[in-house]
Amino acid sequence: MTLEEIHGQEPVPAGHDWMQGAGKALHELLVSAQRRGCLTVGVYESAKLMNVDPDNVAFCVLATDEEDEGDIALQIHFTLIQAFCCENDIDIVRVNDVAKLAAIVGPSEESGEPRDLHCILITNRTEDGWKDPALEKLNFFCEESRNVNDWVPTVTLPE
Repeated sequence: MTLEEIHGQEPVPAGHDWMQGAGKALHELLVSAQRRGCLTVGVYESAKLMNVDPDNVAFCVLATDEEDEGDIALQIHFTLIQAFCCENDIDIVRVNDVAKLAAIVGPSEESGEPRDLHCILITNRTEDGWKDPALEKLNFFCEESRNVNDWVPTVTLPE
């Protein structure tokens, strides 16, 4: 059961300009974070990082495809990650297209193998953090979504 089901509210429709702007901002943030070496990719790697160093996590992306919806283990991991993010004031979004994420993030640099893109964390490796306009846009988008009881908004990545 989701918060939308409990409260009887529908999530914000995907056709809004600010929703499309959030997808573009997420794309820009992922590219920028990857260039800086500030991405942690994979459910298990993300869980380890959040357990060890949650203060350096700036943003979280959860991704699924239609075939992942029936994966109970993955849904349990998502629930735990969402709870951890809420507890540590980490903004979080969902993406329903793993293929688009793969096109942005690409394969593992070490092995060239496809990565587990179900969870991606954007981290701050420096003490003062890096200011990214795309991150600020996404933080604002998440705040606005929470105002309409959409606690984990879904973002559509641009083509």
